[in-house]
Amino acid sequence: MRDPAPTEPSSAPTLVVERGLATIRLNRPRHHNRLEPADIPVLGALLDTIATDQSVRVVVLRATGKSFCAGYDLADLGQPMPPGMEEAGIGSLAAVIDALEQCRLPTICALNGPVFGGGTDLALACDFRLGVTGIRMLMPAARFGLHYYHSGMRRYVERLGVGAAKRLFLLGEPIDAAEMLRIGYLDEILPDQPALEARTAEMAATLLQAASGSVINSMKQVLNRIAGGDPDSAQADAAWQATRHSPDVGAAVAAARAKP
Repeated sequence: MRDPAPTEPSSAPTLVVERGLATIRLNRPRHHNRLEPADIPVLGALLDTIATDQSVRVVVLRATGKSFCAGYDLADLGQPMPPGMEEAGIGSLAAVIDALEQCRLPTICALNGPVFGGGTDLALACDFRLGVTGIRMLMPAARFGLHYYHSGMRRYVERLGVGAAKRLFLLGEPIDAAEMLRIGYLDEILPDQPALEARTAEMAATLLQAASGSVINSMKQVLNRIAGGDPDSAQADAAWQATRHSPDVGAAVAAARAKP
């Protein structure tokens, strides 16, 4: 399905669930999919819906238009927040991105264009990130004198390494797609939008067709805990022992051996 034209009215993020695939779409193309305060509780509610929908096995994060995300709307920086708005502000953004990272399901982010600020962290919370040639990323927090929240900095260090994190946070310099791939921010670069769409669909299909979604979900959690320095070896070993003797594994191995 083609993206709506950037001239169409923008809206809060949307969710479509179809045949086990949940697609969350950022939908403010006229503002480069900037995250507004009112969008944050909507994103949180969409993630809650996915968490309770047992039919969902894979999550894809997309954006409408030519940009992926311009980050959080910083118009309220330096201004006192109205009563009650603190919960819908940047502090709540951190909680929503943490919830995306902790999602039990495999997550894919399709980066169709540039990504800045909090949008870089939103994408980084996904398990896989695919991008197109010509995109770039920028973390400008230091330029505004804004100290970034802990969980976002932790994610950068765990996934990209402390050197890359320092370069991006402290220098605040933009990097291109090739450099995003080199430091591990992107898993793959695709030549154009159709190729990005095709590869995203292919990756989602692979995950959907896996013999056991519960095994993928469990291994995702184990890998995240290892990366975060909080491994639970007993839980991982128990899951390994349970599956190595399961009838499902035996049947899958027998089917593989029967193939010519």
